[in-house]
Amino acid sequence: MWMDGWIYIPLATCCSCPYFISLNLSSYFYLRSVCQCQIIIYPRLPLPLMTHEHSRRPSLLANDALDDDELEQIRRYEDFRTIDWIQDSILERNRRIRSTRRFNASHRGPHGEVTVSWLWTQFRKAVDGGQTWFVVSLVGVCIGLNAAIISIITEWLSDIKMGYCYDGWWLNQQFCCWEIDWEGTDGCKSWHPWSTVGVARWFIYVLFAAMFSFVAAHLVRSLAKYAAGSGISEIKCILAGFVMQGFLGFATFAIKSITLPLVIASGLSVGKEGPSVHVACCIGSLVAGMFGKFNRSQGKMREIVTAASAAGVAVAFGAPIGGVLFSIEEMSHTFSIKTMWRSFFCALMATVTLSAMNPFRTGKLVLFQVTYDRDWHFFEIIFFIILGIFGGLYGAFVVKFNLQVAAFRRKFLAKHAVAEAVVLATLTAMIGYSNQFLRIDMTESMSILFRECDNGGDVNNVCQSSLQWRISNSLLLATVIRIGLVVVSYGCKVPAGIFVPSMAIGATFGRMIGIMVKAMYTAYPSSGIFAFCAPDAPCITPGTYAFLGAAAALSGVMQITVTVVVIMFELTGALTYILPTMIVLLVTKAVGDFLGTNGIADEMIRFNGYPFLEKEDHAFNVSVSAVMRKDLSTLKESGMRVKDIEATLAATDFKGFPLVSEDGTRVLGGYIGRTELMYVLERSRKTQDIRPDTLCLFKADDGDADLENFDLGGALAVGIDNEEDFAETILENTASGGRQIKFWPWVNQSPLTVSPQLPLEIVMQLFKRMGPRVILVEDHGILAGLITVKDVLRWIAVEKPEREPSWDERGGLDGMLEEVWTNSPPPPHPSLRLPLPVCFFIACCFNSFVSYLPSYFSVAPMGLTAQERENYSRQLAEYTRQQFAAARRTLDNHKAAAAKLPALHAARDGSLSTRRGQHPQQLPAQQKPVPT
Repeated sequence: MWMDGWIYIPLATCCSCPYFISLNLSSYFYLRSVCQCQIIIYPRLPLPLMTHEHSRRPSLLANDALDDDELEQIRRYEDFRTIDWIQDSILERNRRIRSTRRFNASHRGPHGEVTVSWLWTQFRKAVDGGQTWFVVSLVGVCIGLNAAIISIITEWLSDIKMGYCYDGWWLNQQFCCWEIDWEGTDGCKSWHPWSTVGVARWFIYVLFAAMFSFVAAHLVRSLAKYAAGSGISEIKCILAGFVMQGFLGFATFAIKSITLPLVIASGLSVGKEGPSVHVACCIGSLVAGMFGKFNRSQGKMREIVTAASAAGVAVAFGAPIGGVLFSIEEMSHTFSIKTMWRSFFCALMATVTLSAMNPFRTGKLVLFQVTYDRDWHFFEIIFFIILGIFGGLYGAFVVKFNLQVAAFRRKFLAKHAVAEAVVLATLTAMIGYSNQFLRIDMTESMSILFRECDNGGDVNNVCQSSLQWRISNSLLLATVIRIGLVVVSYGCKVPAGIFVPSMAIGATFGRMIGIMVKAMYTAYPSSGIFAFCAPDAPCITPGTYAFLGAAAALSGVMQITVTVVVIMFELTGALTYILPTMIVLLVTKAVGDFLGTNGIADEMIRFNGYPFLEKEDHAFNVSVSAVMRKDLSTLKESGMRVKDIEATLAATDFKGFPLVSEDGTRVLGGYIGRTELMYVLERSRKTQDIRPDTLCLFKADDGDADLENFDLGGALAVGIDNEEDFAETILENTASGGRQIKFWPWVNQSPLTVSPQLPLEIVMQLFKRMGPRVILVEDHGILAGLITVKDVLRWIAVEKPEREPSWDERGGLDGMLEEVWTNSPPPPHPSLRLPLPVCFFIACCFNSFVSYLPSYFSVAPMGLTAQERENYSRQLAEYTRQQFAAARRTLDNHKAAAAKLPALHAARDGSLSTRRGQHPQQLPAQQKPVPT
């Protein structure tokens, strides 16, 4: 639809791109791609209708005053586009060249004396060199301040649901009862509950939860839709080059900072650590955007955002080194040493600022920070492995069913985001109020579960031996309920993370295991597995099991290992628990890999259809020729006129065009972007009267100026600073007296090219490591096609190349058992079968071993007298003899029945052969299967 000089295109779906329904990956304004799809969805395409009439058209540029940087001003990365990192690197190189020339233009005096201009140049050099570290420091300080404010407000809002402080309404329960220990806050006279009636307190608790969730969801829906969710998946794509305008903007930062405390206080089973990373990246983008050095370069901006993500994790967990490792392991594809140092410095500044603010007034950076002074025992590895298995199973369960909930939400609840958040918060409050571990904040719950029972750790009776089974039941119920709440709550349209909910689930399960192990030790202190325990010191510390369970659950849902180990070490400061943490996380990782589980961030990227290549390498056994696009729209190096170029721009929406020779042989001569074409045409019209039949030249002639006068990579020429220079350099007269436009200074004469026989895996490595938007495919200099990231992802989604199927694709446990049954080898030849006595001996030994297991773990043989031990051994021998006799009778009966029914055995063999692919009609008549 044509209106006010623009083409308005309604939302539509490209039939050739079914996998990327929600994105417009093929048409964008800045990146020089030649995607051959039509427009998928994009409501407004800034391309005026082009005619061949000789008239002055309105300018495509926003400003009339054109300067040296105008090309990069109109080259704004548009929403849902991918950055060409090679092109961005070329532009950054050109900026450095111009900056170096300006700095070298000023020299000392004739006799070496110091001049004012030379001093000013040296000062500008020092400022330019230290600007990056200043920006990184400023970003870290702002992140620390924001994290401290969010923590303080969150604590107050969480406590206001239960009551208020009489001495000051702005104080939370901890500050209101500062002089009273943690376990004695119920006796604080300054803290007043809203009501002494249980039903009224429950109603007020639910009402506050619903109100907080409503305000948060309404603000997100009305002012900043990008503030919903965790944001880690999108930030990973942004760091890989995917552009989402507004995702790191001020509105997103402000709304997410305001609504995050409301969401946490509402009691929803979501966390603030993931959104804290998003908020930190917003701060990094906003602060760096105030400096031209970073605003012009997407590569430098990516370094700042990466450092900000590390600082976000650092303030969320109080772990600066863990934050740096998180940015390396989870966030960034490519990570240089320079970026690592900046990330470390930014995380350090954020952590120091948070420590100076001291939001909890306890010296702790996070509420669940603990310290362990006890050692662990080797027999506990058995129970640590159980925690690791739970973490892997939990991650697989949550990832699978949360994606199903997300699909249901997208299909049925897209227009009811506020109602969904309110209903979830209300149900969570109604269900969780009756459980002491669900009623309080998750960080506070973890701080209680992580503690040792000594030194004030008996909070909410978690250390009372007389109530251990009631506490265990409460912990089990909290684990099951919170798993279900996390599955349905993560992904709703409010700021929602999954770090702390997963850790809270692992903490409740781990504390339950720890209480059970401690109960076993209390009941049987002289049993074999507890022989290593010192009699005068506590043997089992349930808090460490909660700590390890939290690490297992976090690793299971995010599929990260090294980062979690370091974060947990920084939380506890205990070197002795690094080995148990590594054991638990390795088991969790092994279970997740066996079940084919990916991290929930990667699964959400795949679910949303973002153009993101995974870090893992795959073997597809195909070449580039099977994936590339072959039907291309190209331009000729010479012979084309302005009307031809305008017709091509009007007829297509491709963002770049390969240049081929004019003789029809399709010899590749270079590549030019759509933006450059529009820029040169517009500049030419502003300086001279260009006619539709004006010639266009994309190849430099022998008489042209030296190429050193121009920057490489199709960037704007350095020496062209005004309209007259542009007209003299770009426009020239032909031999016939006409005019021609020289496009060749903006042509990329050395685009990235590959051979059609190159394996697809190598091309994927080029995309991941070098970051081009498009790769041209040439065969001995002849243009054969092109390939983009979108082409690779669409081929993977449509063709489904051969690979090892995941756990879900194999059908889960039932599918695995069926696969084992159907793929089991045929019965061996009778001469190779084990004799019956051998089978009898193996069966009896196994039966005796199973029967002996309860006696090993029981206290019966250990604490008896010699006579009682002899009686016990006699009874065990009699029991074993009876088992031998029963097994022998079973084998004799089976042997007699087999001798009487030989036909049945033949029929059985025939049915097995049929199941392995042999048709019954191919068998002899006496071996056909007997119907049952």
